[in-house]
Amino acid sequence: MKTDFSAAIFDLDGTIVDSMWIWKDIDMDYMGRHGIPYDEGLQAKIGGMSLRETAVYFQENYGITDSIEEIQAEWNNMAMEYYRTKVPLKPGVLAYLRTLRGKGVRTGIATSNSRELLDAVLDATGLREYMDSIHTACEITRGKPAPDIYLLVADDLGVNPADCMVFEDILQGIEAGHNAGMRVCSVYDAHAEAQMDEIIAQSEYHIRDFTELLEDEGALNESR
Repeated sequence: MKTDFSAAIFDLDGTIVDSMWIWKDIDMDYMGRHGIPYDEGLQAKIGGMSLRETAVYFQENYGITDSIEEIQAEWNNMAMEYYRTKVPLKPGVLAYLRTLRGKGVRTGIATSNSRELLDAVLDATGLREYMDSIHTACEITRGKPAPDIYLLVADDLGVNPADCMVFEDILQGIEAGHNAGMRVCSVYDAHAEAQMDEIIAQSEYHIRDFTELLEDEGALNESR
């Protein structure tokens, strides 16, 4: 890949790990436990929110009376075994991160997930050693599409936002990257298939998976 950026900042779920498939099951299970009919449009409504923002959404829209901390703890417990044992890396991720390291590009993760689940998957997949900065939206006030999490990681890396490439799988994340003044490469994920045309249109670049970036240094496919 032709690398003309100083830092690459990656979303986690749906971008570098194949994990989005578990959340519908978890949400259905969670809502069933609390006697709430499942909302088929839920994933689109909460996309990009931090775990805390999502917990507030559940309180306000589904009448959950547990505290924010209790809601988050229940979700973490329900998802932990998935992230430890069943969430794989997207194809080509580690090889691409090694390539970036060889080119001197700084790397970071900016995720809306919890620190507990992030740590679990980092340790299970070997990602941790390839990341120079790791932050979650739990550390900032506003989740995606606000730029806060991407600006936090760029600041931690000591890199100008304009010199960063964001890798994202959902529209809210793409918007967050652009709001931070960064370019965005969208990454295909099946859960976002219905929005794929818009995702591609809103991104400077688009890839099916990271093996494309290993096959040819010019393999980032311009989306427009």
